[in-house]
Amino acid sequence: MKSPLAIVAGAGAGLGQSLLARFEQGGYHVVGLGRTRPASCVGEFHLLDLTDSAEVERRIESIIAEHGAPKVVLHNTAELVIAPFEKTSLDDFQRTWSSMVQTAVLLAQSTLPPMVQAGGGAFLVSGATASLRGGAKFSAFASAKFALRGLTQSLAREYQSAGVHVCHVILDGIINTPRSREIHSLDPSKMMALQDISEVYWQLAHQPKSTWTHELDLRPSSEGF
Repeated sequence: MKSPLAIVAGAGAGLGQSLLARFEQGGYHVVGLGRTRPASCVGEFHLLDLTDSAEVERRIESIIAEHGAPKVVLHNTAELVIAPFEKTSLDDFQRTWSSMVQTAVLLAQSTLPPMVQAGGGAFLVSGATASLRGGAKFSAFASAKFALRGLTQSLAREYQSAGVHVCHVILDGIINTPRSREIHSLDPSKMMALQDISEVYWQLAHQPKSTWTHELDLRPSSEGF
């Protein structure tokens, strides 16, 4: 028998690769999708523009033809713009929306119907603090994250009866990566550990149908909220 398929869109260095590693460890055949190939890749990696509808459809069809319908799909793309509103261009808004919302739409359109036909699965989406509240200088990022949360809520309500568990995960904290440590100069003990986040995603993807979670917020114990 083939190993079940897990797809991670936005499989860059950091959380994307950590998610791939956790699901591979759990016996999945893992496939990462992204616009930049990390120096060290876990599993199979496809370099592609996740905002390109034709390319996403073609590549997902090819992956499914080879490995079968995915059992787990993880949407983890991001485009962070931090700037005063008056210096945030329309292009900034469009870029953040296309990176985080358009990519989720295209990924869902390409994977949810095959998942339903195969009997169901899990479609998990990475959110952020900005999914719940906008902040100064985060107008582009927050507006896209709000839209992504709304999209995910709609998908959860539409697909739960078809056996697909759709869940929005709010990452309310700074993820512990070399880049984020450099930017934020935080004590690693006050940051979110990659392996801990990935373990929660694993648990969400395998929840029994009688106790599905449709939104979950994660934060370090030191984080105010």
